[in-house]
Amino acid sequence: MIRRRLLAGLAAALALAGCGQKEQLTGTRPTELTFSILSAESQSSMQPLWQPLLDDLAKAIDVPVKPYFATNYTSLVEAMRFGQVQAGWFSARPALEAVNRADAEVLGRVVDAGGDATYRSVLIARKDKGITLDDVVKCGRKYSFGVGDAESTSGTLAPMTYLFTPRGLEPSKCFRAVRAANHQANFFGVANGVVDVATNNTVGVMFAQRENPALAARVEVIWTSPPLPESSILVRKDLDPALKEKIRQFFITYGTGTGAEADRQREVLKKLAYGGFRPADDGYLDPVREMVAGQGVADARKSGDKAKIAAAEANFEKVRAAAAQRRAANPDV
Repeated sequence: MIRRRLLAGLAAALALAGCGQKEQLTGTRPTELTFSILSAESQSSMQPLWQPLLDDLAKAIDVPVKPYFATNYTSLVEAMRFGQVQAGWFSARPALEAVNRADAEVLGRVVDAGGDATYRSVLIARKDKGITLDDVVKCGRKYSFGVGDAESTSGTLAPMTYLFTPRGLEPSKCFRAVRAANHQANFFGVANGVVDVATNNTVGVMFAQRENPALAARVEVIWTSPPLPESSILVRKDLDPALKEKIRQFFITYGTGTGAEADRQREVLKKLAYGGFRPADDGYLDPVREMVAGQGVADARKSGDKAKIAAAEANFEKVRAAAAQRRAANPDV
């Protein structure tokens, strides 16, 4: 299932890449900016929330802004890689992939309505089934499991890093069935009894509680991860520098200040469950780099190959040392 989703995402991005607009790869000012958004919820529910912010962005940079919604992370990364998307909202794991493979850079990061720059992965279950975390980790192949996209921070990477891998567990061996879906589909699956247990995150749960409280009342959180870096705003490095700076300034000042316009912007952010945006660079992704490297060590150890294990452990130490060096150089970031 996951492999089919990834291939579908790649095909979509390749098709998008065939649309032309080669001038957008040259660093010149584009006549239209395409801004990518992951439809972790359905596009019909996400677009009304994002459109006011994108309209404000278009006015601020004096360039039309077109949204590009995608249902999986691979298509977002590939669209930016091929230059058909110039900016976008990325959660941390695909943001790292875009930095590594799609010539992207971080301009800023999201903070939630309470000013927190982190969120958490969760496991959810239907309340009336009485499923506990102890039941899940018994690994008895009794339950069905809804997991996120393979590139999802909260839907896949965090549960593996903090829950399954430390216990030596593989979801494919623990559950009766495993299916991949976005957070909204997994939430509905659990609430309606189609899936027994699923990954989600604190933001997705909050949206469900706000948009469908009766359905959300059927669901409970049975596990919560440590804090994860919130999502970020990325742009292609080869975007016109002056335009790039306008985009950065727009986000880090959006919803700040006083007056009617600032109040209106804060209402836009409130509907997105955001408190605003803060400056950030690629170093904000270091916790994810460490999680990915740590998972690489776990995978290597399962293989039993000494050379792979040594290489993975060396890479983990390299990543951790680089992160520590960046933190020491920028203690306030």
